[in-house]
Amino acid sequence: MARASLSLAAYLALSGRRTGKAAKPFMPRPKGEMMWLCAADATRLRPLLGIAERLRQQRPDLTLLVTLQTQPSVGSALSVPDGTILTELPAERLSDVQAFVRHWQPGVCIWASQVLHPALVHAAADTGITLILTGVEDGPLTAPALRWLPDTVTSALNRFNALIASSPAALRRLRRLSLTRPDLLAGVPLPVSGMVLPGSRRDHEKLANHLAGRPLWMAARLQPDEADTVLRAHRQVSRLAHRLLLAIVPAEPQHAAPIAESVNAAGLRCIRAEDGDLPDDITQVIVADGPDRLGLWYRLAPVAFLGSSLVPGQGGHDPFEAAALGSAILYGPNVGLHLSAYSRLVDGGAARIVKDTESLAAAVTQLIAPDRAAAMAYAGWSIVSEGAAVTDTLVDLAQDALDRAERA
Repeated sequence: MARASLSLAAYLALSGRRTGKAAKPFMPRPKGEMMWLCAADATRLRPLLGIAERLRQQRPDLTLLVTLQTQPSVGSALSVPDGTILTELPAERLSDVQAFVRHWQPGVCIWASQVLHPALVHAAADTGITLILTGVEDGPLTAPALRWLPDTVTSALNRFNALIASSPAALRRLRRLSLTRPDLLAGVPLPVSGMVLPGSRRDHEKLANHLAGRPLWMAARLQPDEADTVLRAHRQVSRLAHRLLLAIVPAEPQHAAPIAESVNAAGLRCIRAEDGDLPDDITQVIVADGPDRLGLWYRLAPVAFLGSSLVPGQGGHDPFEAAALGSAILYGPNVGLHLSAYSRLVDGGAARIVKDTESLAAAVTQLIAPDRAAAMAYAGWSIVSEGAAVTDTLVDLAQDALDRAERA
């Protein structure tokens, strides 16, 4: 028996002897097909949800089971489709992992993390679950093994059906591990976008025709204590672009009223979207009801300032939802919950940081020139769409696995 196999056997034997808290009881398993998404964190989960959404368009009864290795920080919103089951990973104890996979019985698991759980992977493979590891980076893959125990990573990797490397360098690293079982595939980093925000085509055409020729920018997911900075910036830019219109989409529906009061107090002419009125020639600001129709405004506005980022405590919001819908992105300095996403967009020329009224006004002034906004928007769209081939591969692999599970 190879050293890797002995390592896994030893690890499993030790995991069977571990003690600890009793596992929490499982909620009832829904009938029908199930897909398991295991991600390192909420950022890695997001593109997997987009993949799952494509699958559910063809398999509407598919249930999603989601586990995260790192729970979202306080204040971070984790948005999942209705009916998704969010549950904890079982302890790396043989009885717990076997109970987990026997209860849920997913047809396929997409794993997006550099951290492997050998006991869980082993139990899932023995149950016949198709295992796909995606987004493998050019860095160490790890497993929670004892220091004196020989490496268990190769043994765990050999239980996967397919491994998708994020770069040629990551693929070379995998090949050096002398894997015997999985299919090795090369790709690009995990696609960054999750589910594209919906928007009514009818409402879009109506507003686009109404606003034809009028420059528009937006402040998305705005907090009430950011409104003053945004409104002062809008007033500055309006001195140069007299017909400029600002659409504000509050972070929460209950913020719409206080933000509208701030607009009126600033002496700007405002309408509320909930009243059903269309902006006339003297309207300067539209305040939306809340983020439910955010997809519509991203499609209309070539420039978007992403709120919940100017003042500490909020951590920002996912910038890829704006990039996927063609907005040039501006944001404040407090985006710690999505720092890697913003950094990727900045490096690609799709986003720009602002810190106060003056820098926000200067950025909007530059970007209301259509060619400049279009260049940034195209850069963002390119980053979002570069993982399309990986997405197609994952969808095809998952479809095949679910078909096999259905026939079994």
